[in-house]
Amino acid sequence: MSRILAHYDVAAPAAEIEARAAALALEQSIEMPLDAVTSDLVRREVVASVERIEGLGPNRHRVVLGLAPATMVRADGTAEIGQLVNMAFGNCSLQDDVTLVDIDLPAELLTAWPGPRFGLDGLREQVGAAGERRALTMTALKPQGLPPTELATLAATFARAGLDIVKDDHGIADQGAAPFAARVAACQRAISEANAATGGHTVYAPSLSGGPRQLAEQARIVREEGVGMVLACPMLMGLPTFDELVRHELSCPVVAHPAFGGAGRMAAPLLLGRLFRLLGADATIFPNHGGRFSYSPAACARLAEVAREPWGHLLPCAPVPAGGMTVDRVPEMLDFYGPDVILLIGGGLLSAGAELEARARQFAARVASLEVPVP
Repeated sequence: MSRILAHYDVAAPAAEIEARAAALALEQSIEMPLDAVTSDLVRREVVASVERIEGLGPNRHRVVLGLAPATMVRADGTAEIGQLVNMAFGNCSLQDDVTLVDIDLPAELLTAWPGPRFGLDGLREQVGAAGERRALTMTALKPQGLPPTELATLAATFARAGLDIVKDDHGIADQGAAPFAARVAACQRAISEANAATGGHTVYAPSLSGGPRQLAEQARIVREEGVGMVLACPMLMGLPTFDELVRHELSCPVVAHPAFGGAGRMAAPLLLGRLFRLLGADATIFPNHGGRFSYSPAACARLAEVAREPWGHLLPCAPVPAGGMTVDRVPEMLDFYGPDVILLIGGGLLSAGAELEARARQFAARVASLEVPVP
């Protein structure tokens, strides 16, 4: 099997970069001096290789390491995402001169992960937009602290307005104010009733949280209540837990939230665009440029690109730019991302007060008016 290629940005003078790259290769493979290794097999197959070094500017270089796939494949032949990230960025994540910017997986290893079950086309079908090449609309139930009855009232309002997806705010978990079971039942019922009255197809996405046992119980409730989508924070629950949750507990689309995704030096397009997609996220939320805590336009464009571009057998993952967006920015965002996107506006709708339903209808209508027919 070909090697896994891990791409790093390394801060080091040109005179030191070769030695720094060699040290990085040892750190990310065997964690010991090379002259202490007596096994020819380990030297030949396990020690990471320095594939190339490219200058990016004064005291900044791109280093590409070749990592041995055998170090991240289990004895039964399956691969584990935690070990992949560990070998690519475990120890060097503690070194502030290194940033992981990308990972190239051999085709044979890529098949170890299923990727999105639904993808962009499946999400459109889920919300009754099959055959349409338009952006989808999403909003959030907030603030946390509201009881299930009030959250359900908000959910019904958004459904009557014709929005495609109504998700929980990611901070809403299993708190006493709105316990998961009661909240999900109330919100799903409210949206189902609104859909029945209007002929709409709004989908509710409750926020999952907690450890493996709690997540399994929440997934059971999701199935029993007929919920059509869920929201999850892969970095808060842990990538291996997210991987197993999607594979074994869920059969509906999954929207990944970036909470805790900025706690290290892993490039956002890699983490939120590529890795979340690898693990089965059908859509990935990220801070849009020009928002209240935004990435650069270049980073946003790259994130959307890696979420949607052809990648082996994996279906595309829908980019969801968010974070302080308003209805007035809809044309600009669609011009930037194109129609294969989900636009998330939360506070920008909720700030309308008594005009909430009217503003939500305006949001849905503005997106629908910019639909691109499927060729």
